[in-house]
Amino acid sequence: MPERLNPHHDGSPLHVSTQAPALGEVVRVRLRVPDAFGPLRWVGTRSNPNREPRFDEASVVASADGWQWWEAAVEVENPVHGYRWLLVGDDGRQHWLNQAGLSSVEVRDHDDFKLVAHAQAPEWAASSVLYQVFPDRFAKAAASTGPGADGRPTPDWAIPAEWSDPVDLVPPARSAQLYGGDLDGVREHLDHLESLGVNLLYLTPFFPARSNHRYDASTFDHVDPLLGGDDALVRLVEAAHARGIRVIGDLTSNHSGDAHEWFRAAQADPAAPERAFYYLHDDGTYESWLGVPSLPKFDWKSPELRRRFIEGAESVVARFLAPPFNLDGWRIDVANMTGRLGDEDLNEQVRRTIRATMLEVNPDTILLGESTNDAASDFQGDAWHGAMTYTPFTRPLWSWLAQPGSPAGGGIGFALAQVPTFTGGEFVAAHHRFAAGFPWRTRIATMNALDTHDTPRFATSALPGTVPVAFGLAVTLPGIPVVWAGDEFGLTGVDGEASRTPIPWGSEGSADVAPVLDAYRALVALRRAHPVLATGGIRWLAVDDDAVAFVRESADETLLVFAARAASTLSFESAALSLEPGALLRSDAATAMFGDAGLATSDGLVTLSATGATFAVWTLPGVAAPAW
Repeated sequence: MPERLNPHHDGSPLHVSTQAPALGEVVRVRLRVPDAFGPLRWVGTRSNPNREPRFDEASVVASADGWQWWEAAVEVENPVHGYRWLLVGDDGRQHWLNQAGLSSVEVRDHDDFKLVAHAQAPEWAASSVLYQVFPDRFAKAAASTGPGADGRPTPDWAIPAEWSDPVDLVPPARSAQLYGGDLDGVREHLDHLESLGVNLLYLTPFFPARSNHRYDASTFDHVDPLLGGDDALVRLVEAAHARGIRVIGDLTSNHSGDAHEWFRAAQADPAAPERAFYYLHDDGTYESWLGVPSLPKFDWKSPELRRRFIEGAESVVARFLAPPFNLDGWRIDVANMTGRLGDEDLNEQVRRTIRATMLEVNPDTILLGESTNDAASDFQGDAWHGAMTYTPFTRPLWSWLAQPGSPAGGGIGFALAQVPTFTGGEFVAAHHRFAAGFPWRTRIATMNALDTHDTPRFATSALPGTVPVAFGLAVTLPGIPVVWAGDEFGLTGVDGEASRTPIPWGSEGSADVAPVLDAYRALVALRRAHPVLATGGIRWLAVDDDAVAFVRESADETLLVFAARAASTLSFESAALSLEPGALLRSDAATAMFGDAGLATSDGLVTLSATGATFAVWTLPGVAAPAW
């Protein structure tokens, strides 16, 4: 049976009068209620300013296509102002609606809709398609033949590798194997990024270090000479900008490397100012990231550390956002653990200081924070624009589309390194649960990653035919879709280290790679061509074990999305599409944009059907919403 139509609200421009309210501003919010929901005695919002509940009554401002539009005025009294809807039926029954869904019992503040008065993300953030590069494994410049070439001596910690060598997962090679990729190699392959349609390049760390991953920086003063040095980063950013591609870097705010000049100064002299940068104990031991000795942890109580690293125009954060480097933002590594140890929690101070510095140097920059589990409490709009997290999208998606019983080691974070098996309903439920804690504008700047440099590659364990389904969901659900370099080549890997495979340049036209590459290009093009996928609202229409359907909506356009992992059929009431009666019967009402699936309408129902793993998208007219 089709699911019951329910009232709907989200943070998109269809339902909220401004995406950037000021503190004290009155914002108008709207709720859509289907006629079939029944008569209502009272509708309004319940806010909780200063932790004291307040109710604002709504009134009907329009009726169209089987829906009533209710509007209430909400004053933004706190920088993060939560609100939910209360609907009281003629029978006196109360219904509460927040981001977790409709409930007949009172709901948690944690899941409320939120208006955020902090400085918003740059306008381009939500429309980004991000491409992640691990510099050592992406490409070598034409002038380079490998580590030790082009005047770059192989460092004493490194084990040189040829580009065609397999990745060695056994220590010390696991972190010491060096293929010699560099920033000029990235620049020389910008044609590939442009052909994919990506417009945001994320580089994992480019600072000198004693590992191939460079998360153990030995200085933050300059770019690693093995990558080409400062000039190579300047050349890359300039060339990327000329193609309309922005570039962000990667900073480790939780730790440095044990070879870092600050840490060595701290160890050498108890009176050195750097001594206060770390948690050094009298017995010579120190705190480090998860007990790894090469990654000593920063102590953010130090004003001098803040001054050098994150605070003001002379800091590390500022320097690489300003000329001549002109980076467009930062991804912050281990953002969740930064400033936290035992009874100390300086995380909010650190993240707000980083963002304040970025606003001072270049407000048109993005700040993404890594927090691989439930990230919502740190991501309320005061600093991070979006999260690199795996709970709202990555893990639920794997659980629905991976082979049953698949192992999944590395940083993806599955319990006991095993992928659980979800139905479509469980996928949607998990996605809802973890997305509900984010303000809308944080949600649309949060990364939708199938995988990253820290995880197994999705294709390793994907059900047959589901790679386009998975990436299709990455580009159509709210958030920034992510291509981890090599996914578009169909690369596999059992954990994060095994997934850091050199890119097989020259294979683009092969029978194995070309179809995958074509699918990625087509799906990125879909995302870039339809702004509703960046900022439009979302409503789920139907869900069963093997398929899900939803719409992304704006006043200009609606996209109907159908994703199936196996042969399946979904039906829902045609009224759910907010179209005038009979609109779907017109030949021009629904235009297929991607995929091969059935769409039919009969007796007031819309039916979507697939003969196997399928991802399909149709464009429909925009929602007939009353003007603001």
